[in-house]
Amino acid sequence: MKKILIPVDFSEHSEYALKVAATLAKKQEASLVVLHMMGLSEAVLTRDESQEMFEAIYYMKLAQKRFENFLDRDYLKGIKIETTVQNYKEFHEINSVAKNFNVDLIVMGSHGASGLKEVFVGSNTEKVVRTSSVPVLVVKNRLRDFEMNKVVFACDFSKDYIEPFRKAWYFFEAIGTELQLVFVNTPNKFLSNQEMEERALEFLNQSGIANTEEVYDKIVYYSDHRLDYGIYSFSNKFKADLIVIPTHGRRGLAHFFSENVAESIVNHSDLPIMTFKV
Repeated sequence: MKKILIPVDFSEHSEYALKVAATLAKKQEASLVVLHMMGLSEAVLTRDESQEMFEAIYYMKLAQKRFENFLDRDYLKGIKIETTVQNYKEFHEINSVAKNFNVDLIVMGSHGASGLKEVFVGSNTEKVVRTSSVPVLVVKNRLRDFEMNKVVFACDFSKDYIEPFRKAWYFFEAIGTELQLVFVNTPNKFLSNQEMEERALEFLNQSGIANTEEVYDKIVYYSDHRLDYGIYSFSNKFKADLIVIPTHGRRGLAHFFSENVAESIVNHSDLPIMTFKV
C-alpha cells in the first residue's frame, strides 16, 4: 500500500477517517491524499468578472485555509500529505481522483445518527462505495487504536464473490493481514457440512489464489438464526478488526448482503467496513 485517499468535509467523522488513514500510512510507509469537494455550480465557475466568480475563488481559498487547521495534528507528523480541492458535485467522481493519484485505498468517515446505515441506502458514502474501483474503508466511530491484523470475509461461496475475494486476498496478503473466510449457515438456507465444504472447495479452486488447501482448512462454518447475527457474532468472537463486504457497481451490495442485512451488521457492530467491488 503506497497511497491512501481521504475525502473530507472537515467534520469530526472526516477526522475519524483521517486518523485511521494516518495509522495505516505509518505502518505501511504510505502517503496520504486529502480531498475536499467544493460542489460549486457550473454557473458560479463560468461567469467571468461576476460576483459569483469572486465567491468561487473565495471558497476555494477558504477550503485551502481550512486544510491548514484540519491537518495540524500530531499523529500526522512524519507522513507525506498531498491536498487537493476539486469542484466535484457527484461523489462517484472520487473514483477519478483515486485513479489520477494512483491510490490503493479510500478511507471515509460515515455520518448519521444511525451509524453506517446510510452507506446502504443511497448516501454520498454509498455512492463512493458503489462506484470505486479501489477498496473503500468506511469508519463508523472514533477508533482509539486502529489495527488491521484480522479481518472477516463472510460469503456463501457463490461465483459473484470470486472476484472481490481475490482482490481482498491479495490486498491483505500484501500488508500481512489475516483474512478469515466464514460461511454462516442459517435455517432458511440450510446446507449440510458436505454441501458447504464442496461449495467452498470449488470456490477456492476457481479463485486462483495460492495455498488453496491451507485456506480451505481454515474456513469457519458458523451457524446462527440470521445471517447478520452470525456475521457480527463471529466477528466479535474472532476479534476481527474489520468486516469485508463485496459490492456490485450498479446494484449496490452483492446479493448475499441485502440492504437490511448489511444495515443490521453495521448497526450492531462498531467494526469498520471495507468494501471490494465485484
